[in-house]
Amino acid sequence: MEVFYYVVFGALAAVVAGLELGKSGKDRVATTSAFNSFKNNYVLVYSLMMSGDWLQGPYVYYLYSQYGFDKGDIGRLFIAGFGSSMLFGTIVGSLADKQGRKRACVTYCISYILSCITKHSPEYRVLMIGRILGGIATSLLFSAFESWLVAEHNKRGFDPQWLSITFSKAIFLGNGLIAIVSGLFANLLAENLGFGPVAPFDAAACFLAIGMAIIMSSWSENYGDPSESKDLMAQFKVAAKAIASDEKIALLGAIQSLFEGSMYTFVFLWTPALSPNEEDIPHGFIFATFMLSSMLGSSIASRLLARKLKVEGYMQIVFSISAVTLVLPVATNILVPTSSVKGGSVSIGGSLQLLGFCTFEACVGIFWPSIMKMRSQYIPEEARSTIMNFFRIPLNLFVCVVLYNVNAFPITVMFGMCSIFLFMAAILQRRLMVVSDQVHKSSTKAQEMIGEDEPLNP
Repeated sequence: MEVFYYVVFGALAAVVAGLELGKSGKDRVATTSAFNSFKNNYVLVYSLMMSGDWLQGPYVYYLYSQYGFDKGDIGRLFIAGFGSSMLFGTIVGSLADKQGRKRACVTYCISYILSCITKHSPEYRVLMIGRILGGIATSLLFSAFESWLVAEHNKRGFDPQWLSITFSKAIFLGNGLIAIVSGLFANLLAENLGFGPVAPFDAAACFLAIGMAIIMSSWSENYGDPSESKDLMAQFKVAAKAIASDEKIALLGAIQSLFEGSMYTFVFLWTPALSPNEEDIPHGFIFATFMLSSMLGSSIASRLLARKLKVEGYMQIVFSISAVTLVLPVATNILVPTSSVKGGSVSIGGSLQLLGFCTFEACVGIFWPSIMKMRSQYIPEEARSTIMNFFRIPLNLFVCVVLYNVNAFPITVMFGMCSIFLFMAAILQRRLMVVSDQVHKSSTKAQEMIGEDEPLNP
């Protein structure tokens, strides 16, 4: 493997280690032992849930191909997963608000374990059922757990500012370190120990079962709106009304869909972008490098949030930087001469793109805890899971369209489209900050007027 990859990985590792070990008093927030115990419990569970997800990632496509399915068949399986998340995810998200977020988290574990079990079958219909179950589980993973955390954090009376600590730590471990370890562990099981491509799915099911046991034994139940008078359609109406009547929520949903849509499209495009002429690139090592970049981003986010910097402000810069990084494939395609020779090592253009992609992944690491912080501020508690899954409808629809047409457009067009979406996210983030400031000023002014009207105590 080329020295270039080791240099990039080593440099990122050194920066991440330096940031984590060099935190000053300004970067740390004084908390209580009760909160630390609560935070550690959630981070442990979240890490187990994410390990169940990350273990499967490297071998899904490979397993389907080993069963003899072609690219079109595999594409339809992936579309089924995102389509399931779009159609059924909103329903299960609404049920989480009504029936309980803890139950929804347990349902996630059961759904994903069943999805893992279906991977033992080479039957296309069975695998399709597994993808549908996986789509439902994904919706719960990105809504029910966060909804439970926010409600439980507030119910226990912890400082709202401390939520960002839990978010940052969960992303640093669950979306960074756990992803790297899971990729290496999956490779160990499937390749080094010779257990085959199904083994990582069995390991994922085991981790999910352990996490489910911890949830059932240590988590209390909380709800959005448990009133018996509201059925599923009533929950949908509450969520839709909240989005339509509050510009902040609508802007937040649009920002999330634009960024995550670009992020999931990037997942499909980075391999052909770095190896347009079938260059020999170390996919697993590059994936680990991306996850290390994400850890760098989450470490930066923890410092920004600890210093109480305005999320709405710095995220404009993050979205703008991420937009520039995804223009790189377009720029290198125009400015850097490409070789027509098949195979070989990574090109100069590929090296430049890799650095840009690492920067994009660092932006992803900043994005997750920051968007979680904004969602905790703006989304009403009674319909939190429902609204969060409403946000995922345009996201999943966009990814389905991209998957269906992935071969219809040149890769530079796809990256250019993602870059435009990210610039749009930056503009909407600017609008969200303006609206938020206006609401804050109006609220402060109203409180001052109420204070002036109150009679003085004798």
